[in-house]
Amino acid sequence: MPITPATTTHSSPNGTADPILLELVDEDGVTIGTAEKLTAHQAPGQLHRAFSVFLFDEQGRLLLQRRALGKYHSPGVWSNTCCGHPYPGEAPFAAAARRTYEELGVSPSLMAEAGTVRYNHPDPASGLVEQEFNHLFVGLVQSPLAPDPEEVDGTAFVTPGELAERHAKDTFSAWFMTVLDAARPAVRELTGDTAGW
Repeated sequence: MPITPATTTHSSPNGTADPILLELVDEDGVTIGTAEKLTAHQAPGQLHRAFSVFLFDEQGRLLLQRRALGKYHSPGVWSNTCCGHPYPGEAPFAAAARRTYEELGVSPSLMAEAGTVRYNHPDPASGLVEQEFNHLFVGLVQSPLAPDPEEVDGTAFVTPGELAERHAKDTFSAWFMTVLDAARPAVRELTGDTAGW
């Protein structure tokens, strides 16, 4: 398994490197502890807090990202605009805004909560399991992207029809349709009826 920043450590305020910890939660999303990131994803998986972001341009097209080939989990597949995990004690909204900027070099001009969804998605390619209580966010992006190549291998703005075509021929993350379907009511509210979501 390649070593990437996602599987190693992050710097703490005192300059030392700490393991990346995730918040473990119960079925109601209440924090019950922490676990190291990779450990939480090993089968059968530990239920943990996550977030998924769906950003749209002014034409109502969804921003997709293709995950970098060096990522330890689901490398090279297409997925929603941004997804990840809050640090323990970090608000999901703050984590979503932080990671969107870190991965794509943009801050949403608008971002709103869009509910939560709980799922269990094994990844056949890696054997890892996404056992997540996922906080959903929708918003607008109005500035040029500056993706971090260690995180993002490509981006595309797509209409619903273009997404259907791409989904039929390209590989997407195991969780993509689950989180998109859960976010659709908020997506429709954001983009309006004419966008077709």
